[in-house]
Amino acid sequence: MDSWVRLSPSAPILAKSYVLVGAIAGAFGVRGEIRLRSFTADPEAIVDYAPFCNEEGQIILSVQSWRPIKDGIVLTAREVPTREAAMAMRNTKLFVPRDRLPEAEEDEFYHVDLIGLRLEALDGAELGRVRAVIPGPQDLLEIEATPGAKGSWFLPFTKALVPIVDLPGKKLIGEIPLGLIPMVGEIPEEAPPPPTQPKSSKKPPKGTTT
Repeated sequence: MDSWVRLSPSAPILAKSYVLVGAIAGAFGVRGEIRLRSFTADPEAIVDYAPFCNEEGQIILSVQSWRPIKDGIVLTAREVPTREAAMAMRNTKLFVPRDRLPEAEEDEFYHVDLIGLRLEALDGAELGRVRAVIPGPQDLLEIEATPGAKGSWFLPFTKALVPIVDLPGKKLIGEIPLGLIPMVGEIPEEAPPPPTQPKSSKKPPKGTTT
């Protein structure tokens, strides 16, 4: 099943102005180096988007030097001079402005551009809107506000299920198979009862007496 091309960053994104590209994982060594978790499709590409800011747009991390390691990126920054400062910023999310990202090519989409798009069926029926994108081997769209649905649900972002991505029209056109949307009032299928053992018509043999 063909998937749409995923561009970095490839993390769940809930904001339009600023895009989540990574997080501080903690300190590395004793000299104030910072270990980052990168959410970009190419982990090393995260440094191309520096400096990093918080959700309000305030710069919180400027890269002075960096190097790749097995599980991420290690860097130094003037805002974090010591190991203690690096540990204090552990789990801090790193954002960059949306306009810092390069333009996508044909059939390529940044996750941030999909957030908030309407989802429509082939017949034009409203099916909700995209709340978030969950990256993975198969990216998933979290869909909310679907009429009659129990809550949000997940749609694989493939060309078969989402044949049309209309960014100018701010909508997706989906071909949603029956049963993919959890609807209110649905009765879950009951598991079949376990098979019963047929009764034997033979009586167990009697033991011999001596």
